[in-house]
Amino acid sequence: MEAARKQEQATIHAAPEQEQKQSKRQVSVFHIPLPIFAIVLVLTIAAMFTETLPAGMIGSLLVMMVIGEALGWIGDRTPIIKGYLGGGAIVAIFGSAYLVYSGILPEPVTTQVDAFMTTGGFLDFYIAALITGSILGMNSQMLVKVGMRYFAPIFGAILGAAALAALIGQLVGFSLQDAVLVITLPIMGGGMGAGAVPMAQVYSEFLGQPASYYISILVPALALGNVFAIVLASMLHKLGERVPSLSGNGKLMDGFEEPKQATSFNLQKLGVGVMAALLFFTVGHLLGAVLPIHPYAIMIILVAAVKIMNLLPSAVVDGASQWYQFVAKTFTLALLFGIGVAYTDLEAVLAALTLQYILIVFGVVAGAMLGAGIIGRLVGFYPIESSITAGLCMANMGGTGDVAVLSAARRMQLMPFAQIASRLGGALILLMAGLLITIL
Repeated sequence: MEAARKQEQATIHAAPEQEQKQSKRQVSVFHIPLPIFAIVLVLTIAAMFTETLPAGMIGSLLVMMVIGEALGWIGDRTPIIKGYLGGGAIVAIFGSAYLVYSGILPEPVTTQVDAFMTTGGFLDFYIAALITGSILGMNSQMLVKVGMRYFAPIFGAILGAAALAALIGQLVGFSLQDAVLVITLPIMGGGMGAGAVPMAQVYSEFLGQPASYYISILVPALALGNVFAIVLASMLHKLGERVPSLSGNGKLMDGFEEPKQATSFNLQKLGVGVMAALLFFTVGHLLGAVLPIHPYAIMIILVAAVKIMNLLPSAVVDGASQWYQFVAKTFTLALLFGIGVAYTDLEAVLAALTLQYILIVFGVVAGAMLGAGIIGRLVGFYPIESSITAGLCMANMGGTGDVAVLSAARRMQLMPFAQIASRLGGALILLMAGLLITIL
């Protein structure tokens, strides 16, 4: 009897271990066993090509989630790409951009996803969740300490980008005006809507050509710069693993350690978190109608002020933090797929692939990364986190680029600082463009 009891206990203890080993061997995509996910993928593709995909949010989000997760899964398991080129993030973006460029993705699906990303506001929905949840989840003393010195690495990024671009430009035959005004400032200017478009209008007023002429020059620089920013972010992540002293593993600086608490998701708090993110985003636009500041920047300042003054109950803070974690884990690859479809012009990127152009664009992005990292270290930040947020997130394509860069760097929690660099840094670049155009 005793021997039988011991045997039964051994079997009971062995069962979880066997289940654990079996789950490790089981291949899954988006936490779904591969055979089941394959069925989901086939059904989604069938709906796309038979034009039976539901209109609006349902069809768009299904395509973005399913194909985005499939591309991300491939990228995270492809040698070289997974180690040095951004892995799933870059494959999701440029894989979807290729599907559009080659005509494989049906035109109605492309139009539907594009509308969902732009007029449908899915990108804003995602970023609002990340900004609200990540700031409210921070230590308020750390927030004050970081915020007071964050503009130092932003200035470092601008100086580094302009200096290296000017140097490389001289070596490959670009004038100082072309190197700094036409290439450097648009790349550092906060993306298309907040940077390239108003900058093209400024150039048109002072230099004589129509704005469309300058946009055609600026777009390839932005697109190619965005590619380099994503790739360099992935390489900085690898560097941080090899040289731990350079990385804060997602923290900009030391000083205040957050207590490690077990997180148990609460559905009621999650709903409160959704409402908080939507409300802060709306108030940012409300104030943006009367203040000459980008609504994202207003939102960041507002959420930070509320956090520092401890004005919100814990239920709202916890809910916003939980909603941010859910959105980041669930929708990131879907969003990256949408970025590839709606915001990545692969034809413009390929058209810019001359050696001189590639070198000078790389110089801008690398200069921003180095300048932000060096100055960031001088003011107490970890160089890798400073280079990623204040450097690479200024040299990408604004909000869409921030998501891609932070995803490649495995540091989505730094979204508020990335947005400061993109939005407030972008506004600073527009001011500089207006001043420098009369000098250069």
